Amino acid sequence: MTAHPTVVIGAGIVGVSTAIWLRRAGVEVTLVDRGAPGQGTSYGNAGVIANCSMVPVTTPGLISKSPKMALDPNFPLFVRWSYLPKMLPWLMKYLSHANDADTRRIAKGLTEIVGDGAVQHHALSDNTRASEWVVDSDYTFGYADRAAFEADAYVWSLRGEAGFTPEIIEGPAVREYEPNLGDGVQCLAVLRDHGHIRNPGGYVAALAEEFQALGGTWQQADVRDFRFEGDRVTAVETTTGSIPCSDVVLATGVWSKPLMQRLGLTIPLETERGYHIVFEGATGGPSMPIMLASGKFVATPMEAGLRCAGVVEFGGLEAGPSKAPFALLRKQVARAFPHLKAANEVEWQGHRPAPSDSLPLIGQVGQTGVYVGFGHHHIGLTGGPKTGRLLAQMMTGQTPNMDMSPYDPARFAG
Repeated sequence: MTAHPTVVIGAGIVGVSTAIWLRRAGVEVTLVDRGAPGQGTSYGNAGVIANCSMVPVTTPGLISKSPKMALDPNFPLFVRWSYLPKMLPWLMKYLSHANDADTRRIAKGLTEIVGDGAVQHHALSDNTRASEWVVDSDYTFGYADRAAFEADAYVWSLRGEAGFTPEIIEGPAVREYEPNLGDGVQCLAVLRDHGHIRNPGGYVAALAEEFQALGGTWQQADVRDFRFEGDRVTAVETTTGSIPCSDVVLATGVWSKPLMQRLGLTIPLETERGYHIVFEGATGGPSMPIMLASGKFVATPMEAGLRCAGVVEFGGLEAGPSKAPFALLRKQVARAFPHLKAANEVEWQGHRPAPSDSLPLIGQVGQTGVYVGFGHHHIGLTGGPKTGRLLAQMMTGQTPNMDMSPYDPARFAG
């Protein structure tokens, strides 16, 4: 046993998953976060275990379409124009991947992280206090008609190559499958063997309790810096003092960028500002997660009601929530579920970490003893348990049964 613990920075789904898998391997672990477990980015999402979400946003044709998308008030992409000059270098790198060869390469890399997401969530949470939050379910895509589904043929062909082929439902069978859908949806593409989380924040908090029940140490503090001897990390400096460590896991999403700079790596990482609304105590919503293709949002039944998520905004970390994304989301939800009624509505806006090449960073930074697990865009909840398991394997001398080079943080060196 090492003299000092492994310190995991970040108590979202990636950090907590890593901490649990390390504890299960007998490693002494201290989990550190400035906030309570599961209350940051992992709290706000559509809650879907989306095994099929392995196609990046940067598909061929995006460059020609993106100006129209950003200017269309009814398209769920918003840009704070005052922030555009600051994000332009990242945006140019991001859009450079919008070609077939890069899309296929990225999709292959993402499939390894999310393709068995439901299995990985069960491996992490079964027989723990967190298991009550995990539901096996279909994941359905709702389209206006068969033509709208076929317009997505490129994305579905990539999903098909990864093993995700939908069952198509049309006509009266659509209402039999999901009675509460509005008339604007006449074609469903149903994927079996997915799942969803009934309360993502509660799920991650329960996993953090499980970590402590396994003998792990929880500490609330803000990590400010690393301490090194030579090239090797020996401690993390926090607002409550120094924590000596044998090695470190950095899993703080978009907030990982400043600490990566301390390691000499400037990561092209932007915040994808995500929005969701919880319609508390809702009736008239769907019985399982459904992605409404026309509105580009996902509606998921949860413990508190119906959560609808999916609007994206680029505008940095500093600005508060915008009104327009919430207004558009409400309009799209009302169209998709005309009979929806709710006791109350709760808004949320948070930050998803978006690397310019759409692949997460997973692995050790050089030989520093600092391992990283962040940059999952909007697939962090699905891919968090697998990412944590891979990191724990790498840190305990096991060789993961897959090629880890696509996620190597060193790809951004130089």
